[in-house]
Amino acid sequence: MNCSRAWSGRDHRSRLQLALRGKAGIADPGYNASGERRLPGGWTRCIWQRMKFKLSAINCTVAIGLALAVCAEAQNYFVFVSNERSGDVSVIDGATDAVVATFKVGKRPRGIHATPDGQRVFVTLSGSPRMAPGVDENRAPADKSADGLGVIDPVARKLIDRWHVGSDPEQFAISKDGRFAIIANEDDASALIVDLSSGQSHGKIKVSEEPEGVGVNPRNGEVYVTCEEKGEVFAIDPDQQRVLAKIDTGGRPRSVAFLSDGSRAYAACENGGYVAVIDARSHKLLSKIQLPTGSLPMGTAVSKDGKELYVSTGRGNTVAVIDTKKVEAQRLPLLSARGEGAGEESIVAMIPVGNRAWGIALDPSGTKLYTANGASNDVSVVDLRSRKELGRIKAGDGPWGIAIVNLAK
Repeated sequence: MNCSRAWSGRDHRSRLQLALRGKAGIADPGYNASGERRLPGGWTRCIWQRMKFKLSAINCTVAIGLALAVCAEAQNYFVFVSNERSGDVSVIDGATDAVVATFKVGKRPRGIHATPDGQRVFVTLSGSPRMAPGVDENRAPADKSADGLGVIDPVARKLIDRWHVGSDPEQFAISKDGRFAIIANEDDASALIVDLSSGQSHGKIKVSEEPEGVGVNPRNGEVYVTCEEKGEVFAIDPDQQRVLAKIDTGGRPRSVAFLSDGSRAYAACENGGYVAVIDARSHKLLSKIQLPTGSLPMGTAVSKDGKELYVSTGRGNTVAVIDTKKVEAQRLPLLSARGEGAGEESIVAMIPVGNRAWGIALDPSGTKLYTANGASNDVSVVDLRSRKELGRIKAGDGPWGIAIVNLAK
């Protein structure tokens, strides 16, 4: 509607007509009792339409700005890859998926994580030689002086310190508040808590032989430690520094990941070829998801919305995509690879990646997954929407762990 046209008809009315109407007691719909001009209905509607248009334009501008900000944040990250055999870390630019730096850190870098604020990256270092399980360690003496937790400046891309944190540290996790690292010490059958502001020990909790994977419940901060030799997962209260429960999973558990609401934990059990599903509130084993033949479950990651679990399969050279909601629906003691028996399929995809995929991590947007491929010396980039490997990035010798550093924070 043309606003000026809607008003003009009213504006031509003479004051004499208005006076006559007033004397005759006839009310004019365009004026109030005092003779002040009202806005006609057409004019009111027109103003409202214009206001709605302007509000829509503002909302659209805000939405576009937010989308661009999210896009920029998703692009502004780097992937830090620990290379076990070459003793260095490769840095990949998430915007181009190309290596932009490589620097030495020490012997056998494996577990690697960034602090929540992205200001520091930590990597475990070990002077113990690489040997298959069960091999006599006396055949190759360890260099214990090389053991430690390396401190990396992610902006300068260099090692700035190394802290002694026990014997042969392998995997670790950073506490919910970002203040501590909980480190699995294989030689000592313990989980060591280290203050990340000083590198000093804050406590130690005994677990069982060959502790490896460490995960932190995002809801309450409780810690799970997987222990390979006896097939156990220990639930720990890091504040009270005590064991809450011991969960028998069997199958040599290698890593563990939690749903964002803290209700479930998933432990990748290498020798059993399955993923153990744990009720993280009661610390009870619920079920086991059996992966296809040839799978050796290793690394684990959960989508932001908690709907999918991603599991690297080691020498199976794939990443399994598991629908966590369908796992809950099935409720079987031992689920088959393709949901045989009751319930729907829980494994929705097996995505081929590089050789001996181990550590995995999601990009900030949750749409790409990176896998460290230890045998092919590269990193796979997986598009989770299309369920396809986009490509492989050459890394150092023996890629082991992946850490994402989001510089947009």
